[in-house]
Amino acid sequence: MRILHVIERLAPGGKERQVVELLKGLAAHRDVRSFVAVVDQDEVNLEIDREHAEVIQLNRRGKKDWRLFKIALVTGATSGLGYAAARLLAAKGYSEVIVTGRSLAQIKDTAAQLAVETKRPVFTPLELDLNDPVNVHSAVAALVKQGRPVDFLLLNAGMVPGKARVITAAGIEASQAPLIGHHQLTVGLLNANLLSPDARIVIAGAEPARGGVPMFKYTDLPAFAAEYNRGDKTAAVEALIRNGPNVRYVPNNAYADAKLIVAWWVAALARRLPSGTAVYAVSPGAANATNVARNAGPLLKYMMIPIVNLIPGMNQTPETAASRFIQASEFGTDASGLFFASAKGKFSGPIEVQSEPHLHDRASQEAAWQAVVKVSGADLSRPASLSAVS
Repeated sequence: MRILHVIERLAPGGKERQVVELLKGLAAHRDVRSFVAVVDQDEVNLEIDREHAEVIQLNRRGKKDWRLFKIALVTGATSGLGYAAARLLAAKGYSEVIVTGRSLAQIKDTAAQLAVETKRPVFTPLELDLNDPVNVHSAVAALVKQGRPVDFLLLNAGMVPGKARVITAAGIEASQAPLIGHHQLTVGLLNANLLSPDARIVIAGAEPARGGVPMFKYTDLPAFAAEYNRGDKTAAVEALIRNGPNVRYVPNNAYADAKLIVAWWVAALARRLPSGTAVYAVSPGAANATNVARNAGPLLKYMMIPIVNLIPGMNQTPETAASRFIQASEFGTDASGLFFASAKGKFSGPIEVQSEPHLHDRASQEAAWQAVVKVSGADLSRPASLSAVS
C-alpha cells in the first residue's frame, strides 16, 4: 500500500470541522495512508495518519488535543463499573471502546446492548479470561493483529473473595488473580508497542489498601517477611498472592492485601513506562449495585453493605463510581504511579492522593513488581530506565 501526502490549506475558522471533512474525503481513497494539513495563520502543522485514525499536532502552541479518534479498552465490561465506564467513554467521544469478558458470547451481547443504549456503534467485543494465561495471550495476539494502539487502558475487573478460599488453576488466590491477568495484558501491550505514546492506564484500587476500613486489614509486609521469609519481601508478596501455607485466609484481609499489591504494582510500573505514558490506581469508591461482592461472605454482603447503603454519602451509582476512572484518564504524568481514593472515612465524593507511608515504601513496591513478574511469567522487554530505583 503506497503512502501519499496531500497538502491542504485550512481557513482560519472551524479548523476541527474542516479536518473532519478532509478525513471523510480521504475515506474513499484506500491507497492514501496519510496527509498533512497546514494552518498558516496559527503556524500549526497537523499530520493526519489514516492508518491509525489520529491527528498529531506537530508544532504545538497550546495544550489543545487535536487527535480526533481515540481507542479505549475496558476489562470486566459485562456489568457493573466496567459496563458503566464503557458507556461513559462512548459518550466522551471515543471512536472505539474494546469491551472484554470471560465469555465471548456474553461480551458480544454486551457490545450490542451498549451500542443500542448509547446509539453509538463503537463497541468491539474481546474475549478475555484473566484467570487463564493462555487466554490472555490470545487476547493480546488479537489486539496485535488489529494493530491499533490503545489510548486508555482501564483495568477494571476484580472481585471480593468469598468465605471459602478459592485458588485458580495457576495457583493464585482468587482476589489476587485479576492483577496477574492485568499484568500479563499490560506487559503484552507494552512489549507489542500497542499503547499510544501518551496512553493512560488506570487499574481499580480500593480504600482498604490504605487501612482504616472496618472489617478489612492488610498484612504488615515487613513483619510477615521477617517472620516467614528471612526478610525477603518479594517471597512474602508471592506468598500473599498464592495464599501460601503461612498466610491465614480471611476473605476481607485477602482483598485488602490484593488492593495494596495493586497500589505497589502501579508505583513500580510507573518507573518502567516510556516517557509520556502514565498509570494510576483509582478506587471507584462504594458502588454496591455491582457484581464485585458477588462472592463476598454473608457478614459483608447481608450486614455491612445494607447498612452502608443507608448512610448518606457512603454509596453511589455505578456511573458515578466509574466516572472516577474517566477522570483519572486525563491526569498528567506527574501523578503517574499514585493511588487515588476517597478521603478518610468516606467512600464517595472527590478522590485524592493517598499518602500513607506504607503505600510509598519503594522496597515494597519493587517486591510487589518482582513477585507479580515471577508468578505471571511476564516482564517488560524494554523497560524505561530504573536508575531511580533503590
